[in-house]
Amino acid sequence: MSEEALMFWSKISGVYDLVENIYNGKTNARTTDYVASLMDKDDKVLECACGTGMFSVKIAPCVKSLTATDFADGMLKRAKKKCSKFSNVLIESGDITALKYEDNSFDKAVAANVIHLLDDPKKAIDELKRVVKPGGTIVIPTYIHFQRSVAANVFDKAGAGFKRHFDEDNYKEFFRELGVGNVRYKVCEGRMSCDVAVFENI
Repeated sequence: MSEEALMFWSKISGVYDLVENIYNGKTNARTTDYVASLMDKDDKVLECACGTGMFSVKIAPCVKSLTATDFADGMLKRAKKKCSKFSNVLIESGDITALKYEDNSFDKAVAANVIHLLDDPKKAIDELKRVVKPGGTIVIPTYIHFQRSVAANVFDKAGAGFKRHFDEDNYKEFFRELGVGNVRYKVCEGRMSCDVAVFENI
């Protein structure tokens, strides 16, 4: 991710939740609830690109531990504040394409709404597969059709750094091209719908 895009995500952290809730609150509620439903109480979970903690606060009550990471300092500050009531959550800086964790460290990993921002998404997928135990689960929710969204267009012009746009078909093709099989998909509908890709780490 470029320095410009990194600065953009840090700068908007203070208003991110407001924009997300007003513009796409229903989708986000459906998506975070669905992702939380995939968690188990004994899970050690890694969340990459946690942003302000929108998914973190839903995941934390359902799992043994949650390590939530992001590369934008502004987002991390918001996430820490939002998750301060949870004793099982660790918030720290992290790069999804170069994770500092040992192999097979987590039962599950979540990487929401970040794949479309990456120069090398395959590297990120490979890293998630490395740190998740064999037989564990990787969950990747991604906004679809957001090129039609007014909010996404504004973000893009402001420096968000979108690298690709997905719809239901090319999102599936994206995983096929990476050689990831047995992916389940769940579309959470809304103003800017989210397609949740779920697959077992083999």
